[in-house]
Amino acid sequence: MRVAATSTGAIGLGLLPAFATRRAFGIQVPSQSRAKLRILVLGGTSFIGPYQVQYALDRGHTITLFNRGKTNPQLFPGVEKLIGDRNGDLKSLEGREWDVVIDNSATQPNWVELTASLLQKTVKRYVFTSTRSVYFDTSIVPMTAAAPVYTRENTQVQAGRDLPYGLAKAESEKVARKYFPNGALIVRPSLIVGPGDLTDRYTYWPVRIERGGEVLAPGDGSDRVQVIDVRDLCEWMIRLCENGVTGTYNGLGPKNGYSFAELLYGIKAVTTSDATLTWVDADFLTMHDVRGYREMPVWQPSRGRTAGFGRFDITPELALGLTFRPLAVTAKDTLDYYHAQPTDRQATLRAGISAEREKEVLAAWKARAR
Repeated sequence: MRVAATSTGAIGLGLLPAFATRRAFGIQVPSQSRAKLRILVLGGTSFIGPYQVQYALDRGHTITLFNRGKTNPQLFPGVEKLIGDRNGDLKSLEGREWDVVIDNSATQPNWVELTASLLQKTVKRYVFTSTRSVYFDTSIVPMTAAAPVYTRENTQVQAGRDLPYGLAKAESEKVARKYFPNGALIVRPSLIVGPGDLTDRYTYWPVRIERGGEVLAPGDGSDRVQVIDVRDLCEWMIRLCENGVTGTYNGLGPKNGYSFAELLYGIKAVTTSDATLTWVDADFLTMHDVRGYREMPVWQPSRGRTAGFGRFDITPELALGLTFRPLAVTAKDTLDYYHAQPTDRQATLRAGISAEREKEVLAAWKARAR
């Protein structure tokens, strides 16, 4: 038992050789030296794409980018770039061969249908970047990749309406598996955080805590949270490609997650802020229309239908080499990225509760307590 516990801890820290961790958990991965791959990246110039591309280039792989040429076209001047559109213009992909395609940009299953059907005979493996949002039931503890996902049968969609995000991604996974039954790799990340994130969902907390003063904190601090630094996710995905891994995995962590108190106090530790946290009951927040993952980004109460939201068992993913930067590194780098943005961009965060609304809710909480 001591050996098993020690091995598990070493896996979490990325200290054991890859072959040892795979064998320990019964995961079969082709044994090979790192071959140089020809990788087609669909997208590749926004948030996760640049990290994937740079890491792959650093490891000697050949990269081709396919996109509309509108987002950050100045990136990677020495990389082959094919211009087209996921929604129908795929001519530049015709007649070409690659070892791996990484699909980061598909938000609708018909996009995957078009690319996967075109590339099924000229590409060996199809990597689809999915999402934790595909899970239909997050009340399960612990959550795993085997948990039920959204389907057209369990999710009603009005005729003529777009598919909800989680269902669209789940259906996209099915399409990838249809055309690559033995060569599909599906990665389901949680909230992807760190420098380059334009949604501000995680960024809200470092920025708010750095500003100081009384901070509205959700729940009692014990709710669990699992996120993924963009660099950890992207580097892991490239290594999975190198090792020929297929199947479906979650991209989030760390192993046992953080309590929300650990997350917020860990963020505060990289600042010189005088911030104080006032924990406000989850039911009270609901009564005042302060919602998890909306006004309170990152957070969901670890009970009821979201009991497993931050409680994923990532034993298989750790065995396949998923590693994590320290929370302090992610928090500091996120703040550095935020402060490097133009003043007008810093002025208005795209997520989180407004300062005025935060004061109102805190005042109501204190009045209730009195």
